[in-house]
Amino acid sequence: MNALTHVDERTLRDKLAGRAIVFVGLMGAGKTAIGRRVAQMLDLPFVDSDHEIETVSRMTIPDLFERYGEPEFRALERRVITRLLEEGERVISTGGGAFMSEETRRAVAAHGVSIWLKADIDVLMQRVVKNKNRPLLKNDDPRGVMQRLMRERYPVYALADVTVVTRDETKEIIASEAVQALDRWLDAQRAGKSLGDGRASN
Repeated sequence: MNALTHVDERTLRDKLAGRAIVFVGLMGAGKTAIGRRVAQMLDLPFVDSDHEIETVSRMTIPDLFERYGEPEFRALERRVITRLLEEGERVISTGGGAFMSEETRRAVAAHGVSIWLKADIDVLMQRVVKNKNRPLLKNDDPRGVMQRLMRERYPVYALADVTVVTRDETKEIIASEAVQALDRWLDAQRAGKSLGDGRASN
């Protein structure tokens, strides 16, 4: 047992029953850093979907956006994430726009558990301002773009199974909170199933 999480990793993996853990959220939320740490804590493989896209396409994300446009990129993203989900138990970090696809959300629901890393605007901007590999922020007003993305995407991210607030804290603490929240959600799901189909009328 990891003292930081107070959750037995083997028990949690049993509860996952082969499903993937999928991190969603805006750029700068820490999906890759937190996802990698959670994977280490649970002794699971970790995959960054953006890196996988770059590997299969042999192009960078900005180059894909520039050459083919966002719709074609999103189509490739859906195919890659669906394949990763179907390959079994692992931790996956996704690009900021991935969860906006209803098809991707259905695939995640079928093969995984989604965790939204929710952050405020100041945290996000502090993390992304130095990163030039952000096609959607190549703009004279990146903060305005980020605020627009938050308005558009946060209601959809809120459909995720689990929400964890990420902030100016160590990745170990946020990862620990994610594991504990995941464990509680899995327990609640199992308890709900044991109540049977009549639970909604109680």
